[in-house]
Amino acid sequence: MWSTAAVQGGKFPFPQPLFDYWLDACQRGILYWDTLYRRGEAYLEHCESGKPPVLVFDYRIIMDARELPDPANYALAAIQPPANCPPTDPAKRPFVVIDPRAGHGPGIGGFKMDSEIGIALQQGHPCYFVMFFPQPVPGQTIESVAKAEGHFLKRVNELHPDSDGKPFVIGNCQGGWALAMLASVAPELVGPILLAGSPLSYWAGVRGKNPMRYAGGLNGGTWTASLAGDLGNGHFDGAHLVENFEKLDPANTLWKKSYNLYAKIDTEPQRYLDFERWWGGHYLLNKAEMEWITQKLFVGNELVHGKITSHDGKARVDMRNIRSPIMVFASWGDNITPPQQALNWIADLYDSAEDIRNNEQTIVYCLHNKVGHLGIFVSAGVANKEHSEFASALDLIDVLAPGLYEAVIDDIAPDAPGQEYIEGRYIIRFEAREVSDILALDDGRDDERAFEVVKRVSEINQGVYDRYVSPALRAASNEASARLLRELHPARLERTLVSPKNPWLWWLPDLAAKVREQRRPVAADNPLWLWQEQLSGFIVQSLDHYRDLRDAAQEQLFRAVYESPQLATLVGVAPAGEPRNQALTWETRELARLKREALDPSFEQGTLADGFVRLLLYVSIGIGVVDERPFNAIRRVMRDVRHEYPLTLMQLKDIVRHQVALVRLDAPRALRGLPLLLPDARRRHQAWLLARDLMALNGPIPAEHQSRLNEVAKTLELDAAIHAASPAARAEAEPAVLSPVPVEAAPAVSLPVAKPVSGKTVSAKAATSKAAPAKPASAAKPSAKTVKPAARKTTPASKPATAKPSPAAKTPATTAKPAAPKPTSEEIKPIAKPATRTSAAKKPAGKANGQAPGTPPAASAPGKRGKA
Repeated sequence: MWSTAAVQGGKFPFPQPLFDYWLDACQRGILYWDTLYRRGEAYLEHCESGKPPVLVFDYRIIMDARELPDPANYALAAIQPPANCPPTDPAKRPFVVIDPRAGHGPGIGGFKMDSEIGIALQQGHPCYFVMFFPQPVPGQTIESVAKAEGHFLKRVNELHPDSDGKPFVIGNCQGGWALAMLASVAPELVGPILLAGSPLSYWAGVRGKNPMRYAGGLNGGTWTASLAGDLGNGHFDGAHLVENFEKLDPANTLWKKSYNLYAKIDTEPQRYLDFERWWGGHYLLNKAEMEWITQKLFVGNELVHGKITSHDGKARVDMRNIRSPIMVFASWGDNITPPQQALNWIADLYDSAEDIRNNEQTIVYCLHNKVGHLGIFVSAGVANKEHSEFASALDLIDVLAPGLYEAVIDDIAPDAPGQEYIEGRYIIRFEAREVSDILALDDGRDDERAFEVVKRVSEINQGVYDRYVSPALRAASNEASARLLRELHPARLERTLVSPKNPWLWWLPDLAAKVREQRRPVAADNPLWLWQEQLSGFIVQSLDHYRDLRDAAQEQLFRAVYESPQLATLVGVAPAGEPRNQALTWETRELARLKREALDPSFEQGTLADGFVRLLLYVSIGIGVVDERPFNAIRRVMRDVRHEYPLTLMQLKDIVRHQVALVRLDAPRALRGLPLLLPDARRRHQAWLLARDLMALNGPIPAEHQSRLNEVAKTLELDAAIHAASPAARAEAEPAVLSPVPVEAAPAVSLPVAKPVSGKTVSAKAATSKAAPAKPASAAKPSAKTVKPAARKTTPASKPATAKPSPAAKTPATTAKPAAPKPTSEEIKPIAKPATRTSAAKKPAGKANGQAPGTPPAASAPGKRGKA
């Protein structure tokens, strides 16, 4: 098309689309380079200011680890809530965020308002941030850092002695494995821990994917990290780690990131500059720290095998020692920490979910379908969905029965029952899983055998380097040479060349300002712009194809070298690899025996609350889905009666875990002990009716659970007609449970996840297992039961008809029936405001968040999942 205005004006005709595109390209080019100039300017200012954390929140340093006896370049900061957040509630569980020290500076966990820190502040939790400084302390080691973080958590516990639970600690990426080690050696300092995108099983992965795990073997082991440390005069430059990350996706590094800025030059610069401020803030590590990380973790893979000890040998890192719930958040779109590296440590430590329960450990994992590694920390969608739901369900997770669960997060259906007990737009449920489900996410673990050879080759090369090369390099290097090498690194050079340090670019800011005043963006349907978009897509496809060919070639080379039986024999490694061993040690078996002996008297001893919890646990054996709605209702009731019956979350957790251990150890004996824990006939009646109502919230009670209810009724000498009554009789009995007038009642709890136990006493291995309450999902699986507290009787209960005692009740433990004791602070108190009873309709099970490798993500119903 020729310009009509140009022709009518007597000017030389010119194709208008070409002119528009040419003018826009010139303006975009100037604005693009001006944005890079501003990036360089921000980089210089960031360096001159000491590279502070890139947090968007105000903070106050309350503890500096550089002043500790074993100093480290870490500090604990208290986050100040902004004006748009509610005031901090000191009684709420504090949050502690540990950012990764993987080449960048701290702050990614609080990079924006919709972040891990922002979610905690919006819910009124006190929030603390573990930050670090650009230069490590001389002589600092990973052990020094671990000790510093232990001091930080001790300080947080001291600042919140009245909080309802220990601190919730989030470890991002490499902050996750540091947190796992700390929780292993000092489990009393932490509450639930969240490992977000954290690698713990470093050799794991899928063939044809995850090429980063091959880097150590292709480089010949860990000696290259020592080389970089020697050239840096004892310091390892974090820019090397950033460069490794960028090599994983050459299309993004070489084209997409820059083109996205160019194509969206009118809207993208600020977001680009904010991210680049963190991405370009490279920090240093001591050579000893980086050597420890590469030798012990990435190549050695010693964390999950319990081979990491303190320098004096007094402390050993064993992840089986963690007592708090462990939450793992990973993503199928993460090419740095794939789900296998985030989860396979579970299979390394445990043979089965039963083994996890026996060790009294609770593990919850959540798999995102597509978000990348950085998106786990910086995506607003992830923060507002996964992190927000984890934060809201913390108390529930803390009282979950020991075992393995997958967290599934869905949008709330319009007709979902119990919406008054749901906060926000999502609902979270926890589905019981087995270790075999974790292994199913992998394509087999035979490919990890080659890494045993890598480890041995690395040790040989490291020894040669340390003896013959390192002394010469350390003698030749100095701080001046190390500084020069750092300044010439491409990651820094590209920023300083386009910055105020370059005198040849003095004209760029002024010209960019004039361009903004006369900006004329090209139309989106301009044919040349559309051609440019197609060309950009072709470049991305070409670079992705190059990446795939490169990764495939590297994998084939790795397998050809390290899967060779000849090389394995040459370096002294059995070609088949060392067998995995999760067998219980003598100490573990002996501890299980002692715990079983300690539990023995508790079958016939306990408070009314213990009895009520045991009744619920017994009748709910076999439920494998936990829903947040019943627990939220229970917490509401607990808050209503807190002045008369001050049952805290931790007390409820202890009661439930203790009673589940008894039920799993010997279910028949636990049942026979119920009459001693519930000696009063009226309370027995109330407890039984409440258990029946809880089981019936999601529809007809399954035959298996109805049978247990009948068995309990016989044991408690209740009228058998209670559970087999006609509808009229049931309606007559219902007010006794749902009456609004306060009566003495037992604390409502969520149903547990447990397996049927035979009449025989189980082994010592099973004796050590305790379980916390698990709540069924009313909108998940048909077999799940929604638990909801019900009010108690308001008038004196009529004496139930005497039923012939069952054989289980005719034991020495139940022949003498003691009088009902006066309720104490540890027993049952009146419920002032019972929760409204809501019936729950059955709903088909929702799809799990995670998908097995090679399986396309399950199609979601419209509006089912928010975008990350």
